[in-house]
Amino acid sequence: MKILAVSDLHGKGYQIIADYIKKNPVDLIVIAGDITHFGPLELAEDILNNLCSYEVPVVAVPGNCDPPGIHSKIDNSRAINIHGKNLTIKNIGICGFGGSNPTPFDTPLEFDELEIYNELNKLMDKTEGHEITILVTHAPPHGTKVDRLNSGDCAGSESLRKIIEQYKPDINICGHIHEAKAIDKIGNTILVNPGELTQGFASLIDIKERNGKPEIDVKIVEL
Repeated sequence: MKILAVSDLHGKGYQIIADYIKKNPVDLIVIAGDITHFGPLELAEDILNNLCSYEVPVVAVPGNCDPPGIHSKIDNSRAINIHGKNLTIKNIGICGFGGSNPTPFDTPLEFDELEIYNELNKLMDKTEGHEITILVTHAPPHGTKVDRLNSGDCAGSESLRKIIEQYKPDINICGHIHEAKAIDKIGNTILVNPGELTQGFASLIDIKERNGKPEIDVKIVEL
């Protein structure tokens, strides 16, 4: 399975996804939040329907910069809203949680750390038995390359890190911290923050079976 993972569209740049997949077919598109830049709500639905028109399944979580009511617009689109939900595709278990841990900016979709932990704990408890598990979040886990600000400080979620250490998903696709475009690991969990789609960046995840075992290749690409 080939997965194109993007984050931080902020209401623009999505046409480059279409241009890319026309030449480089993929099996799934994952959007890790900030579909819009504080709205409007209708734009989120338009973006998702546009991407779905290329007949590639699209799954999405909202970001902290998406406005209240974003969930219904994702649900109304042809994309699949995986915020707080589990999904199975070809024995790959996918679950998602959007928004972010608290920020200094009081953005529309923020959750305290306890709520993040409790909600993710419920989700991850249902992912056992899959060959591969992918956790899609907008916020990155704390204390990694994928949540490091230019100042060197880390702004990711401590609860998300605990969940990854506890449940050990194979991949965590995240975003949120634009300058933290990187691939890293917590234990055996591959972390990828593809960077801003608005700057042309995405991640390509290729999952193959080799000698009876899944093999995962993750790279950041410029579309």
